[in-house]
Amino acid sequence: MLDALIVPLFVTTDLPPGADLAEFGALLAEAARELGQADPGYEGFLAGHVFWLDRPVPASRRPVSEAELRFAGMLGHLAASGPGHTVREVVGDARAAIGHAVTERYGDIGAAPAVFAIRDRDVRERTPDTALPIGTYGAAPALVGAATPYL
Repeated sequence: MLDALIVPLFVTTDLPPGADLAEFGALLAEAARELGQADPGYEGFLAGHVFWLDRPVPASRRPVSEAELRFAGMLGHLAASGPGHTVREVVGDARAAIGHAVTERYGDIGAAPAVFAIRDRDVRERTPDTALPIGTYGAAPALVGAATPYL
């Protein structure tokens, strides 16, 4: 059996106008594939849902600015392979990987993405019905299997 730590996560960040939510989700999932500063690091598997955290005003009733950033979120679970990892270490490594990927893709948008460990219950209760599913494609089957009961 694979030794893995499962961490419920909440990720939030601003995205530039015109950003695609599904592309953002794929970016997060891919960023979590390899974690850690050591070479080669350790494997990760991220599964969850992405969604917009816009104001609760219909788009048709508010002015649309070409320069206005959009606020996006992700709720899900991150499975980290290997023994001896702590939640703090895994969240820190995920924060670094996600921050790098978002900056690489969208440039400097003002602030690094926020990555928090949360309660498993919050993932289940707070994911909007309209959220898009995401997952790290091609992750190690044993790691996916370890995370499946939490998804």
